[in-house]
Amino acid sequence: MKYVISTQSDGNRLAEIRAAAMKPSLEALGRFDEARVRSRFLESFVPAETFKMVSDDDILGFYVVRDKGDHVFLDHLYVEPRFQNMKIGKGVVDLVKKEAAQRDLPVRLGALRGSKSNDFYKQNGFVKTHEDEFDIYYEYRSS
Repeated sequence: MKYVISTQSDGNRLAEIRAAAMKPSLEALGRFDEARVRSRFLESFVPAETFKMVSDDDILGFYVVRDKGDHVFLDHLYVEPRFQNMKIGKGVVDLVKKEAAQRDLPVRLGALRGSKSNDFYKQNGFVKTHEDEFDIYYEYRSS
């Protein structure tokens, strides 16, 4: 598997991956809106900050890292459902943590309340900092 920076033409495919990955969590909350889940991603899509996880010709998922100056923000991390539970997400999290540690910066992120991703991030060393109506926010500090 390799990490490849995305291009503008990847936007719709990545929005599809996001929709498929989020569907179970959003349905459980009674909030799945097929069009909205895609448009919310596309409205903030910046190819230069978006990396695809690619194996052969398959896009396994993608992640978005935004440099916020005082921290690294892992804005998105989605794995295509058929490739989940294969440690792909852990590989991304480890990579982002390592790159942030080299810059002596924390990694911050938000996860949808009720999503399995909350357990994933806690298992990978992230600590809850706060929450709002829909999301729970986490931080990882290497030192």
